[in-house]
Amino acid sequence: MMNNAAQIAETTEQAQQYAIRTEKLNLWYGTFQALYDVDFNIRQGMITSLIGPSGCGKSTYLRSVNRINERLGYVRIEGNIDVFGQNIYDPSVELVQVRKQIGMVFQRPNPLPISIRDNILFGHKLHSGGRASRSEQDGIVEDALRQVLLWDKVKDRLNRKATELSLEEQQKLCIARLLPVKPRVLLMDEPCSALDPKGTAAVEELIWELRGKYSILIVTHNMAQARRASEECIFMLMGKVVEHATTDQLFVSPQSQQTADYIEGRYG
Repeated sequence: MMNNAAQIAETTEQAQQYAIRTEKLNLWYGTFQALYDVDFNIRQGMITSLIGPSGCGKSTYLRSVNRINERLGYVRIEGNIDVFGQNIYDPSVELVQVRKQIGMVFQRPNPLPISIRDNILFGHKLHSGGRASRSEQDGIVEDALRQVLLWDKVKDRLNRKATELSLEEQQKLCIARLLPVKPRVLLMDEPCSALDPKGTAAVEELIWELRGKYSILIVTHNMAQARRASEECIFMLMGKVVEHATTDQLFVSPQSQQTADYIEGRYG
């Protein structure tokens, strides 16, 4: 058996290596069980995709990491999700801190019906109490928009309504809106499903640009996108994890016949 010092050292090493560690996660919507003993680790600074047919638990897992599911009174959760070494379901953990550390991007862009500038500053003002000078706010806006490759396109129209942007630009703006509060994890739930091929390519390019600065977990039904836009891939089926491997390995030589059947289009 390890002594306490060895256990602490191992936990610290794991926290440094993994952004998210999930152990024996079970989730029920009322009497329906949606997740079964989910176990996997998401590496820091990498892009990981979650694939599987509709209803397999991908988005449910994503919403569990951001603790959105608990808004529903009929949801029951067992097990642990550790984000950078801290169990986010521990009673001592404040929800506002979880949301600050873990940003969420949804299927359809959801910019606020206010200016581009105010969209970027919305979360920052919420968490900081608005304590920033005009020049500091200008810097925050420019930095966030540069990170999402949007600054050159919108720098001359920051006071225009965000809803006037194209869908691609709106989705990039929604990602930029998360960045001023300095999240460490970005969760993306089908972020390109509402976009045309050109917009999809632009957002995928952005995801690669953000790699390393953030740990990114992306849910997608698009097998080609999973291959293009992730380094590791997790296949889920009926609420269970079937296979987790590097993206190349999972698509070229899957270990499970169920994985092979899915990526070859035999079901789902």
